[in-house]
Amino acid sequence: MGQDSGSSSSFLGTGWSFPPTFSRAGNTIVMSSDVADIRESLWILFSTTLGERIMLATYGTNLWRMVFTALTTTKANEIRDLIAKAILDWEPRIDVNEITVYELRPLEGRLNIEIDFTVRMTNVRSNLVYPFYLQEATLPPAPP
Repeated sequence: MGQDSGSSSSFLGTGWSFPPTFSRAGNTIVMSSDVADIRESLWILFSTTLGERIMLATYGTNLWRMVFTALTTTKANEIRDLIAKAILDWEPRIDVNEITVYELRPLEGRLNIEIDFTVRMTNVRSNLVYPFYLQEATLPPAPP
């Protein structure tokens, strides 16, 4: 997943791992590069509410206003549109191939948002599954 900060830099970008982790061996922050960095950036983007960042008020999504709502086709499309706009605005390293929103555990109020994307610089395809909870106002677990 991550690399120590002493590693060579990546042309796709290198950033702090998420959640931030410190290396005991080198007393440095663990860094993340390439597709792992993109996935972590997406995770942060989806977990951030619009207006949460003072200097970047338009960074994030309004996913949290979907909490306590029933998942209908209209809501699934609205979620898909929120995700697509956020990626278009804030993640220029990828092209989105498909966004799928589906209920995994309806009784628990959990749905998955699956993003299939292609990294522009390398033409490598990857995906990210972001769990979202409709019935609980809790944060999703840390990224895999």
